[in-house]
Amino acid sequence: MKFVLSSSFCPLKELRELAIAADDSGWEAMSFSDHVVNPETLNHPYPYTEDGERRWQPFTDWPDPWVMIAALAAVTTRLKFTNNIFVLPMRNPFLVAKAISTAAIVSDNRVIPAIGVGWSKDEFSLLQQDFHTRGKRSDEILEILPLLWSGEMVSYQGQYYQFSPLEMNPAPSEIPPIWVGGISAAAMRRAARHDGWVSDLQSSEEIIASIEKIRDYRRQQGLDNRDFSVMATPSDAFTPDAYRRLEDHGVTHILTQPWPFYYGNTSDPQKKRDGVLRYAEDIIAKMA
Repeated sequence: MKFVLSSSFCPLKELRELAIAADDSGWEAMSFSDHVVNPETLNHPYPYTEDGERRWQPFTDWPDPWVMIAALAAVTTRLKFTNNIFVLPMRNPFLVAKAISTAAIVSDNRVIPAIGVGWSKDEFSLLQQDFHTRGKRSDEILEILPLLWSGEMVSYQGQYYQFSPLEMNPAPSEIPPIWVGGISAAAMRRAARHDGWVSDLQSSEEIIASIEKIRDYRRQQGLDNRDFSVMATPSDAFTPDAYRRLEDHGVTHILTQPWPFYYGNTSDPQKKRDGVLRYAEDIIAKMA
């Protein structure tokens, strides 16, 4: 079992020290959430809470994940970087490919893009991207990215994206694996076609049931003999034994923020750093 430090809702100024602490203490990766803007009023309710309200407060920091990853790669040596989640179809695929490939190069292949199709119709409108075709466009972008990352002369003719032969360089020395987040059937089918799945905040039973569905999809496509990662955020598992149960069912990574276990909902950056180190000693070392 590997452990991923969630940076969600943390002020940008704290991220450098948290990344260095995670790099030094055995965390596998650090993860970044994604919003370009945070509208004052939502015209499209947040789908992951019962009342449709967001899980964060106004004026929360949302740094660009790929700029942040490149910056933190420069001050770490082994820590990997991923997302929970990067909203792929909200962007131009060429700019996405360029940002991720550059981050992969400067980090020495320590990036794992984890994408989703997004929920915020408001942001899609502001970025001038069609919300209603986001799933189908994501599928095409996921075909385009490895082509562009090859560094070769490539072309593509899809329903939504078409381009004549071109090349994008510098290219990463390894094609980054792609994880897919989401709890809908469409999201899990999309994850099954790629390298991993990212859960939402869910119970262990819900996570296990989702993994079984994804395994079925992979068997149907003849992909069940390939390695597959699962990054889960369980709402009811906090001990090595509980994590081992999830590991037995296919969870490979636990995404968490450790300081609430020790200090509650603290805003003290030193307590957050201490929480990263204590969790590494209390949990990660015992799971190694």
